[in-house]
Amino acid sequence: MKKLLFFIAIVSLFSCADNSKPKGIQTYSLQGNAIGTTYSIKFLSTKQLKAEKAIDSLIKAVNKSTSQYIPTSDISKINAGDSTLTIDHYFEDVFLTSKRIFEETNGYFDPTVGILVNTWGFGPEKTIAIPDSTTIKELLKYVGFKKVKLIAGHIIKNHPSIKFDFNAVGKGYLVDVISNYFETKNIENYMVEIGGEIRARGHNDKNTPWTIAIENPNFDGSRSIAITIQLNNESIASSGNYRKFKLDKNGHRYVHTINPKTGFATASNLLSASVFGAVNCADADAYATAFMAMGLEKTKAFLPKHPELKVFLIFNNKKGALETFQNFKPRKE
Repeated sequence: MKKLLFFIAIVSLFSCADNSKPKGIQTYSLQGNAIGTTYSIKFLSTKQLKAEKAIDSLIKAVNKSTSQYIPTSDISKINAGDSTLTIDHYFEDVFLTSKRIFEETNGYFDPTVGILVNTWGFGPEKTIAIPDSTTIKELLKYVGFKKVKLIAGHIIKNHPSIKFDFNAVGKGYLVDVISNYFETKNIENYMVEIGGEIRARGHNDKNTPWTIAIENPNFDGSRSIAITIQLNNESIASSGNYRKFKLDKNGHRYVHTINPKTGFATASNLLSASVFGAVNCADADAYATAFMAMGLEKTKAFLPKHPELKVFLIFNNKKGALETFQNFKPRKE
């Protein structure tokens, strides 16, 4: 369930010489590495805010809690069978968000697919072999969010082989954590991007909404823009299956989005799903992954029950040609 990196491109960049910027407001830009990808942060402030140290601390804290790529993290210990560990509020937040969206999507978003992700070779434990149906059927016994509970600060699993994988919600969650930091500092205009997942508030230094470009699903590695979207105090996240996949000896393509119901890494008719709205970025992140597993028709049926969500979907029609679906009207520039 590891998400596609840099699926969303930021096209509204800063121009420090723009005369429309209110007097006294300075533009700040930060870049760095976080949770296996990069981040880009921009914010406007009337006073100097040295945010680098605080952001680094937040990244380390979230990593220590929820990164399965760190052997000593809380999630790694829990995955290894430690039932005595008391989780922190970061793990609790991600767990409860995952539980809610698992229930809302009827199980199409399920972070207990960790054992399947590893078996398919998309997790920390790299493998080359393609698992057969017998193996998958056996492993499905250890998948299902209903098989885990949070009781008095401890994660209780029905079986020690159940493993969490928070990659499909982790980037969005860290975006929220850093964004909340800026809000505690009364920063009203900011954009936080981590690996393509974004939360934006207010406006950029041109006094216009933050504008985001969603890319076309180009299999040849090239990059082109499908649509641009203006964010109005919103978050956006995307998932796609056209860059991270593996092929078997017959050339069959297996994608990194694991369907938690079947256990297989088989692509749906959706090539990419971008979700945005006035929701937490963690939510947008999780919904985007769920929609990739659902496929087009189930996603379209889901959306009327969640009017807070706007989507831009790119899919293959029955003739194999690319089509798009959106449930929003583009804002006027």
